[in-house]
Amino acid sequence: MVTLTLLEPQQKKTLQQWSFTDESLIRIGRATDNHIAIADDLVSRHHLELRRVDTNGLNKTWQIVSTGINGTFLNGVLVTQSQLPDNCLLQLAKGGPLLRFQLEPIPISNNPVSSRTICDHQGNNPNNLFCVHCGQPIDVQQTIRHYQVLRTLGQGGMGTTYLAWDAIGKISGHPQLLVLKQMNADMARIAKAQELFEREANTLKSLSHPGIPKYYDFFVEGGKKYLAMELVHGDDLEKVIYLKGPVTPSQAITWMIQTCDVLDYIHQHEPPLIHRDIKPANLMVRSSENRVVVLDFGAVKEISTVPGTRIGAEGYCAPEQERGQPLTQSDLYALGPTLIFLLTGESPFKYYRQRGRSFRFEIANIPTITPQLREVIDRLTEPLPRNRYQTAQEVIAALSNCK
Repeated sequence: MVTLTLLEPQQKKTLQQWSFTDESLIRIGRATDNHIAIADDLVSRHHLELRRVDTNGLNKTWQIVSTGINGTFLNGVLVTQSQLPDNCLLQLAKGGPLLRFQLEPIPISNNPVSSRTICDHQGNNPNNLFCVHCGQPIDVQQTIRHYQVLRTLGQGGMGTTYLAWDAIGKISGHPQLLVLKQMNADMARIAKAQELFEREANTLKSLSHPGIPKYYDFFVEGGKKYLAMELVHGDDLEKVIYLKGPVTPSQAITWMIQTCDVLDYIHQHEPPLIHRDIKPANLMVRSSENRVVVLDFGAVKEISTVPGTRIGAEGYCAPEQERGQPLTQSDLYALGPTLIFLLTGESPFKYYRQRGRSFRFEIANIPTITPQLREVIDRLTEPLPRNRYQTAQEVIAALSNCK
């Protein structure tokens, strides 16, 4: 078996892993038709090939053939063709993605008479999830079905989110990291909470868009409900702004156009879906592409004339949604205060003022918001839905004219 592990270059943290058992040729590059597709500008479309070489029908070795424009480095040495030693490092271009090549990870065994050495994981960085020697998880907090829980990502009123390892490759055919959400036991006794948790699973299962996390699995184990879904590598916009400060209008507009693309997709779903919780904390920027992925579909609701539960974040929630009657235009409303946050680094609620008989965002004195962009935000946040943009496509067109 061959295992290839994508590593974070500085601390050698595992980002993704692929295993191959029967292949004699493994292609790696940026194009999607490779066995391993890595989206990185330094990587060529068909960067390299790993070829199995049989010697006298007994010994099997592997060779690398590099065709990438920016070259391939084997343990730091530039190569075009070379035999591959076990446990070596392959870097796709100088400063590019780093892969560890392993012929067969050392199995972890509790059998004291095992003939193979049990790895003690010595010499690893404290932050490492996987051992640099054997490739296995260093600290498994618990095992839920075949998912190995490696770290707690967050805890909220609804449930706990874990970083988990699909060790047997049930989801995609090869081992991979993913997000595992567990519904809290006290929430399981509340019918509405159960409905929202299951709704997220059913919604994700029915959707397919690069700006929405992929659905993997939903199951009940030990009386607890679990949802497994794609791990998106990156930071949410709330964290990005708190860490780095406000962004340029061009960047904010680009992210909101990407968000609109997702909203257009779910609004045109049959039946149309309303997210109901668009806010910076629910907009993740995928590191590899600098593109927005919309998170948290637990509040998603089908269009209905029947008033529902009031869901939405203060400062981002449209007036009709506050009354439990959300529309697709309610999601568009939330883009306005999100833009204010991205451009100021401050809560949009700070700029919420009474104007006549209604409340509006007063942003005329914010220097980073141009008059043209201010008009877009004003229309997005009109109190009456009929006075707003009616579709996400209209918002995309308006924002594109502000660039």
